[in-house]
Amino acid sequence: MKLATFKTAQGASYGAVTDKGIVDLGKRLGNQYADLKAIIAKNAFAKITPLLTLAADYQPSEVHWLPVIPNPDKIVCVGLNYQDHVVETGRDNTEQPAIFLRLADSQVGHQQPILRPRESKNLDFEAEIAVIIGKTGRRISQKDAWDHIAGYSCYNDGSVRDWQRHTVQWTAGKNFARTGGFGPWMVTADEIPPDTKMTLSCRLNGQQMQYATTEQMIFKIPKIIEYVSTWTTLLPGDVLVTGTPGGVGARRTPPLWMKPGDKVEIEIDKVGILENSIAED
Repeated sequence: MKLATFKTAQGASYGAVTDKGIVDLGKRLGNQYADLKAIIAKNAFAKITPLLTLAADYQPSEVHWLPVIPNPDKIVCVGLNYQDHVVETGRDNTEQPAIFLRLADSQVGHQQPILRPRESKNLDFEAEIAVIIGKTGRRISQKDAWDHIAGYSCYNDGSVRDWQRHTVQWTAGKNFARTGGFGPWMVTADEIPPDTKMTLSCRLNGQQMQYATTEQMIFKIPKIIEYVSTWTTLLPGDVLVTGTPGGVGARRTPPLWMKPGDKVEIEIDKVGILENSIAED
Protein backbone atom coordinates (compact mmCIF):
# COMPACT_ATOMS: atom_id res chain seq x y z
CA MET A 1 0.00 0.00 0.00
CA LYS A 2 0.98 3.64 -0.47
CA LEU A 3 0.85 5.80 2.65
CA ALA A 4 1.28 9.56 2.71
CA THR A 5 1.08 12.60 4.98
CA PHE A 6 -0.75 15.69 3.81
CA LYS A 7 -2.56 18.85 4.84
CA THR A 8 -5.98 20.24 3.90
CA ALA A 9 -8.15 23.07 5.21
CA GLN A 10 -9.07 20.69 8.05
CA GLY A 11 -5.42 20.37 9.10
CA ALA A 12 -2.67 17.76 8.82
CA SER A 13 -3.58 14.09 8.37
CA TYR A 14 -2.30 10.93 6.74
CA GLY A 15 -3.83 8.53 4.29
CA ALA A 16 -3.68 5.68 1.83
CA VAL A 17 -3.20 6.58 -1.81
CA THR A 18 -5.34 4.35 -4.03
CA ASP A 19 -6.42 4.34 -7.67
CA LYS A 20 -9.55 6.23 -6.58
CA GLY A 21 -7.71 8.94 -4.66
CA ILE A 22 -6.67 9.44 -1.05
CA VAL A 23 -8.47 7.75 1.84
CA ASP A 24 -8.06 9.94 4.93
CA LEU A 25 -6.91 7.42 7.51
CA GLY A 26 -6.71 9.99 10.27
CA LYS A 27 -10.46 10.48 9.94
CA ARG A 28 -11.37 6.88 9.13
CA LEU A 29 -9.49 5.44 12.09
CA GLY A 30 -11.20 7.80 14.49
CA ASN A 31 -8.02 9.55 15.60
CA GLN A 32 -6.70 6.32 17.10
CA TYR A 33 -3.22 7.16 15.79
CA ALA A 34 -1.73 10.62 15.84
CA ASP A 35 0.15 10.30 12.57
CA LEU A 36 1.78 7.91 10.14
CA LYS A 37 4.68 7.36 12.51
CA ALA A 38 2.23 6.07 15.13
CA ILE A 39 0.73 3.65 12.58
CA ILE A 40 4.22 2.33 11.88
CA ALA A 41 5.13 2.09 15.56
CA LYS A 42 1.99 0.08 16.35
CA ASN A 43 2.35 -2.05 13.19
CA ALA A 44 -1.27 -1.20 12.47
CA PHE A 45 -1.18 -1.83 8.72
CA ALA A 46 -3.80 -4.60 9.05
CA LYS A 47 -6.32 -1.98 10.18
CA ILE A 48 -5.73 -0.04 6.97
CA THR A 49 -6.31 -2.88 4.50
CA PRO A 50 -10.14 -2.97 4.84
CA LEU A 51 -10.26 0.79 4.27
CA LEU A 52 -8.52 0.70 0.90
CA THR A 53 -11.77 -0.05 -0.94
CA LEU A 54 -13.60 2.95 0.51
CA ALA A 55 -14.46 5.99 -1.58
CA ALA A 56 -11.67 8.54 -1.65
CA ASP A 57 -11.88 11.52 0.67
CA TYR A 58 -9.60 13.64 -1.52
CA GLN A 59 -8.04 13.66 -4.93
CA PRO A 60 -4.26 14.21 -5.04
CA SER A 61 -4.76 17.70 -6.46
CA GLU A 62 -6.79 18.67 -3.39
CA VAL A 63 -4.07 18.15 -0.78
CA HIS A 64 -0.86 19.86 0.22
CA TRP A 65 1.68 17.05 0.40
CA LEU A 66 3.94 16.94 3.45
CA PRO A 67 7.13 14.92 3.92
CA VAL A 68 6.13 11.25 4.28
CA ILE A 69 7.33 11.29 7.89
CA PRO A 70 7.29 14.96 8.95
CA ASN A 71 8.53 14.21 12.47
CA PRO A 72 11.15 11.44 12.43
CA ASP A 73 13.30 11.00 15.49
CA LYS A 74 16.29 11.03 13.13
CA ILE A 75 17.21 11.22 9.46
CA VAL A 76 20.46 9.36 8.81
CA CYS A 77 22.04 9.83 5.39
CA VAL A 78 24.77 7.87 3.62
CA GLY A 79 27.27 9.64 1.39
CA LEU A 80 29.46 8.21 -1.37
CA ASN A 81 27.48 4.99 -1.74
CA TYR A 82 27.58 4.55 -5.53
CA GLN A 83 30.91 3.92 -7.22
CA ASP A 84 30.39 6.38 -10.07
CA HIS A 85 29.66 9.14 -7.54
CA VAL A 86 32.81 8.27 -5.56
CA VAL A 87 34.82 8.49 -8.78
CA GLU A 88 33.34 11.83 -9.88
CA THR A 89 34.13 13.38 -6.48
CA GLY A 90 37.77 12.23 -6.65
CA ARG A 91 37.49 10.55 -3.28
CA ASP A 92 38.55 7.11 -2.13
CA ASN A 93 36.16 4.37 -1.06
CA THR A 94 35.57 4.19 2.67
CA GLU A 95 35.67 0.97 4.66
CA GLN A 96 32.39 1.83 6.34
CA PRO A 97 29.43 3.99 5.26
CA ALA A 98 30.03 7.75 5.35
CA ILE A 99 27.28 9.14 7.56
CA PHE A 100 25.72 12.56 8.07
CA LEU A 101 22.41 13.70 9.58
CA ARG A 102 19.56 15.85 8.35
CA LEU A 103 17.03 17.80 10.39
CA ALA A 104 13.28 17.42 9.91
CA ASP A 105 12.75 21.07 8.92
CA SER A 106 15.20 20.66 6.03
CA GLN A 107 12.54 18.61 4.20
CA VAL A 108 9.57 19.39 1.97
CA GLY A 109 6.85 17.19 0.55
CA HIS A 110 5.89 16.25 -2.99
CA GLN A 111 4.95 19.17 -5.29
CA GLN A 112 6.15 21.71 -2.72
CA PRO A 113 8.96 24.10 -3.65
CA ILE A 114 12.51 23.33 -2.67
CA LEU A 115 14.02 26.64 -1.57
CA ARG A 116 17.33 27.96 -2.85
CA PRO A 117 18.75 29.88 0.12
CA ARG A 118 19.65 33.53 -0.37
CA GLU A 119 23.19 32.74 0.82
CA SER A 120 24.08 30.55 -2.18
CA LYS A 121 23.34 29.71 -5.80
CA ASN A 122 25.02 26.30 -5.56
CA LEU A 123 21.90 24.19 -4.96
CA ASP A 124 22.40 20.63 -6.20
CA PHE A 125 20.17 17.59 -6.70
CA GLU A 126 20.75 14.09 -5.34
CA ALA A 127 18.36 11.25 -6.18
CA GLU A 128 18.18 8.75 -3.33
CA ILE A 129 16.13 5.88 -1.95
CA ALA A 130 14.72 6.49 1.52
CA VAL A 131 14.19 3.54 3.85
CA ILE A 132 11.62 4.06 6.61
CA ILE A 133 12.25 2.03 9.74
CA GLY A 134 9.32 0.02 11.07
CA LYS A 135 10.60 -1.64 14.23
CA THR A 136 12.84 -0.53 17.07
CA GLY A 137 16.27 -2.11 17.03
CA ARG A 138 19.84 -1.79 18.23
CA ARG A 139 22.76 -3.81 16.84
CA ILE A 140 20.58 -5.28 14.11
CA SER A 141 22.28 -8.00 12.09
CA GLN A 142 22.20 -7.88 8.30
CA LYS A 143 20.13 -11.06 8.18
CA ASP A 144 17.47 -9.44 10.39
CA ALA A 145 17.63 -6.00 8.77
CA TRP A 146 14.78 -6.50 6.30
CA ASP A 147 12.40 -7.22 9.19
CA HIS A 148 12.99 -3.69 10.50
CA ILE A 149 11.86 -1.90 7.32
CA ALA A 150 8.35 -0.38 7.11
CA GLY A 151 8.68 0.89 3.56
CA TYR A 152 10.47 2.92 0.91
CA SER A 153 10.17 6.39 -0.57
CA CYS A 154 11.88 8.83 -2.94
CA TYR A 155 14.29 11.42 -1.58
CA ASN A 156 16.06 14.42 -3.07
CA ASP A 157 19.00 15.16 -0.79
CA GLY A 158 19.22 18.77 -1.96
CA SER A 159 22.68 20.09 -1.15
CA VAL A 160 24.07 23.62 -0.89
CA ARG A 161 27.51 22.70 -2.15
CA ASP A 162 29.60 25.70 -1.14
CA TRP A 163 28.27 25.50 2.41
CA GLN A 164 28.82 21.73 2.39
CA ARG A 165 32.49 22.37 1.58
CA HIS A 166 33.16 25.02 4.22
CA THR A 167 34.78 22.32 6.37
CA VAL A 168 35.27 18.54 6.25
CA GLN A 169 31.87 18.21 7.96
CA TRP A 170 28.90 18.38 5.56
CA THR A 171 26.14 19.32 8.01
CA ALA A 172 25.64 22.98 7.06
CA GLY A 173 25.22 22.32 3.35
CA LYS A 174 22.75 19.50 3.96
CA ASN A 175 20.37 21.27 6.31
CA PHE A 176 19.17 24.56 4.91
CA ALA A 177 15.42 24.83 5.46
CA ARG A 178 13.21 23.15 2.85
CA THR A 179 16.03 21.91 0.62
CA GLY A 180 15.33 18.16 0.76
CA GLY A 181 12.35 16.56 -0.99
CA PHE A 182 10.73 13.49 0.60
CA GLY A 183 7.76 11.69 -0.96
CA PRO A 184 5.31 11.48 -2.50
CA TRP A 185 4.41 8.48 -0.35
CA MET A 186 5.82 5.39 1.32
CA VAL A 187 5.33 2.04 -0.38
CA THR A 188 5.10 -0.59 2.33
CA ALA A 189 7.78 -3.25 2.49
CA ASP A 190 5.39 -6.10 1.74
CA GLU A 191 5.19 -4.78 -1.84
CA ILE A 192 8.97 -4.65 -2.30
CA PRO A 193 10.49 -7.96 -1.12
CA PRO A 194 14.06 -8.12 0.25
CA ASP A 195 16.82 -7.75 -2.34
CA THR A 196 14.43 -6.42 -4.98
CA LYS A 197 16.37 -4.57 -7.69
CA MET A 198 15.13 -0.97 -7.79
CA THR A 199 16.00 1.71 -10.34
CA LEU A 200 16.65 5.28 -9.28
CA SER A 201 16.78 8.35 -11.48
CA CYS A 202 16.74 12.15 -11.41
CA ARG A 203 15.38 14.47 -14.09
CA LEU A 204 15.94 18.22 -14.16
CA ASN A 205 13.51 20.07 -16.41
CA GLY A 206 12.74 16.76 -18.11
CA GLN A 207 16.38 15.85 -18.85
CA GLN A 208 17.84 12.77 -17.14
CA MET A 209 20.71 13.67 -14.85
CA GLN A 210 21.20 10.48 -12.83
CA TYR A 211 20.34 6.81 -13.25
CA ALA A 212 21.36 3.74 -11.26
CA THR A 213 20.07 0.53 -9.73
CA THR A 214 20.38 -0.72 -6.18
CA GLU A 215 22.82 -3.35 -7.48
CA GLN A 216 25.32 -0.50 -7.79
CA MET A 217 25.21 0.42 -4.11
CA ILE A 218 28.57 -0.04 -2.38
CA PHE A 219 26.90 -0.58 0.99
CA LYS A 220 23.59 -2.41 0.59
CA ILE A 221 20.55 -1.62 2.70
CA PRO A 222 21.12 -4.41 5.28
CA LYS A 223 24.70 -3.23 5.81
CA ILE A 224 23.53 0.35 6.34
CA ILE A 225 20.97 -0.79 8.92
CA GLU A 226 23.54 -2.97 10.68
CA TYR A 227 26.11 -0.17 10.78
CA VAL A 228 23.81 2.63 11.88
CA SER A 229 22.03 0.52 14.50
CA THR A 230 25.37 -0.32 16.07
CA TRP A 231 25.78 3.22 17.36
CA THR A 232 22.16 4.41 17.66
CA THR A 233 18.82 2.80 18.34
CA LEU A 234 16.65 2.86 15.23
CA LEU A 235 13.03 3.78 15.98
CA PRO A 236 9.81 3.45 13.98
CA GLY A 237 9.59 6.32 11.52
CA ASP A 238 13.33 6.93 11.37
CA VAL A 239 14.54 7.60 7.84
CA LEU A 240 17.69 6.20 6.25
CA VAL A 241 18.68 8.01 3.05
CA THR A 242 20.89 5.57 1.20
CA GLY A 243 23.13 7.58 -1.14
CA THR A 244 23.13 9.11 -4.61
CA PRO A 245 24.61 7.89 -7.90
CA GLY A 246 26.92 9.83 -10.19
CA GLY A 247 25.79 12.76 -12.31
CA VAL A 248 25.29 15.43 -9.64
CA GLY A 249 25.36 19.01 -10.82
CA ALA A 250 28.50 19.96 -8.92
CA ARG A 251 30.62 17.50 -10.93
CA ARG A 252 29.48 18.61 -14.36
CA THR A 253 31.42 20.98 -16.62
CA PRO A 254 30.32 23.66 -16.10
CA PRO A 255 28.50 22.92 -12.83
CA LEU A 256 24.73 22.69 -13.16
CA TRP A 257 22.80 24.17 -10.26
CA MET A 258 19.07 24.09 -9.61
CA LYS A 259 17.55 27.57 -9.94
CA PRO A 260 14.16 29.16 -9.33
CA GLY A 261 11.64 28.01 -11.92
CA ASP A 262 13.26 24.60 -12.42
CA LYS A 263 11.41 21.32 -11.91
CA VAL A 264 13.23 18.32 -10.47
CA GLU A 265 11.87 14.77 -10.41
CA ILE A 266 13.19 11.77 -8.47
CA GLU A 267 11.83 8.44 -9.65
CA ILE A 268 12.08 4.97 -8.11
CA ASP A 269 10.45 2.37 -10.32
CA LYS A 270 8.85 0.48 -7.42
CA VAL A 271 7.68 3.65 -5.62
CA GLY A 272 6.74 6.54 -7.90
CA ILE A 273 7.86 10.06 -8.76
CA LEU A 274 8.74 12.83 -6.32
CA GLU A 275 8.35 16.21 -8.03
CA ASN A 276 9.45 19.59 -6.71
CA SER A 277 9.80 23.03 -8.20
CA ILE A 278 12.64 25.33 -7.18
CA ALA A 279 11.94 28.72 -5.61
CA GLU A 280 13.98 31.47 -3.99
CA ASP A 281 13.95 31.56 -0.20
